[in-house]
Amino acid sequence: MIKPIYLYGAEVLRQKASEANLNDREAIAALVQDLKDTLVRADGCGLAAPQIGVSQRVVIVDGDVVADTYPYLKDFRRTLINPEILEESPEQVTYSEGCLSIPGIYCDVLRPKKIKVRYYNEALEEVTEEFDNFAARMIQHELSHLDGDLFTDHAAPIRKKMISSKLLNITKGKVHPHYNSKLK
Repeated sequence: MIKPIYLYGAEVLRQKASEANLNDREAIAALVQDLKDTLVRADGCGLAAPQIGVSQRVVIVDGDVVADTYPYLKDFRRTLINPEILEESPEQVTYSEGCLSIPGIYCDVLRPKKIKVRYYNEALEEVTEEFDNFAARMIQHELSHLDGDLFTDHAAPIRKKMISSKLLNITKGKVHPHYNSKLK
């Protein structure tokens, strides 16, 4: 089911999400389907459960949306349940990031180029996988949501100052994304 995406200023986006109950397969399957339906409608490349108001450690990423720019991400899709970053490369790269919860704002963010993650997939099988380049970027961005961390938190101080009025406007409802959204 398509859910509204919570926007900047919503409390759920700043909470540390709890682990998903792996014994409740039906609830996890329903949450994952809601995330997929909502992501497709919003035309994004990733979504975390807190962004639809569910404070659980579940994220999805879909590289098809960015495959024109990053062809290696064609058909790259992952569902990560209770993910944990095990390793980060010392090499870091900067990319411009955006977010469905912060529409219309983009900032350069420095993150590790490669990561190793342990998670449960949709079949609730434990997986350990390495990701690099933009796949690592998408996953790190979504995993940050699980800790109440937003990409704008990592922007350079001058950039934060430049976007502060836009962020304030989002909290006041002065933004109209093309997808269903919610402030609180």
